[in-house]
Amino acid sequence: MRRWLPYPVIALGLLGMWLLLRGSVSAGSILLGGVFAIGGAWALSALEPPRMRFRRPRAALELAWVVLKEIVRSNDAVARIILRPRPGPRTSGFVRIPLDMRTPYGLATLACIITATPGTIWVEYDSADNSMLLHVLDLIDEEEWVRIVKGRYEKPLMEIFQ
Repeated sequence: MRRWLPYPVIALGLLGMWLLLRGSVSAGSILLGGVFAIGGAWALSALEPPRMRFRRPRAALELAWVVLKEIVRSNDAVARIILRPRPGPRTSGFVRIPLDMRTPYGLATLACIITATPGTIWVEYDSADNSMLLHVLDLIDEEEWVRIVKGRYEKPLMEIFQ
């Protein structure tokens, strides 16, 4: 089965997503979705992703809760910036953050977390010195952002993926 369908769980997830997006469980939708799901699983096997060690599911749930709270808080902060501009210029800027984490899945998850949080965006990753460049909409204290990313996100991700 693994040889014919290298990632059955991912293929099933792709099929489920296809059916949800189509809003139909007709035979044609299932057939076409199945073709796309199998093709997606084969394409993923061609990429040869590294093996993942997912440890500590409780830490993953705690991190998801922290991220959800942070997204809600950041949405509120960005809305206040836009709807109630304060006098004087705002300072947006870039912060270079050194990272200890090197696992590809952890780095990808960190990039998703940072980019999903309003007011911040992951700009680049420098593999030579293992650092990321972060853009912040309302930058006040660079060191505080380093502490937030390393303590709030990187540390739990290292527990989960390493």
